Amino acid sequence: METTNDPFKEAITNHLQEVASKDELFANTLLKPNKNLDDCATYILNEVNKSGRQGFADDEIYNMAIHYYDEDSIEIGEKLSARIVVNHSLAAPPKPTYTTAKTATTKADTNQISLF
Repeated sequence: METTNDPFKEAITNHLQEVASKDELFANTLLKPNKNLDDCATYILNEVNKSGRQGFADDEIYNMAIHYYDEDSIEIGEKLSARIVVNHSLAAPPKPTYTTAKTATTKADTNQISLF
């Protein structure tokens, strides 16, 4: 499968690759030459648009992706322009940790000798 920096397509790719790693028959299905991630996304967007709904569970979207790859003759529909929200992080970068060094500052008495 191709790589992408689109969070929607990345989530679909990750799921499909996970399914393929557990299911040899589906792994072969992903290799169909007439299937690709862009058409899969177009198919999903058209199915979502037809439903009239605004939100979907992850499994509903993933099942649409699997259906797209399983079916050899499937109408993907027209390319749509849509705003897609992925409601969870895919691979969040690690958050940096900051530590501050605490230093003790004391006024030294100029008449006292310090041993340290």
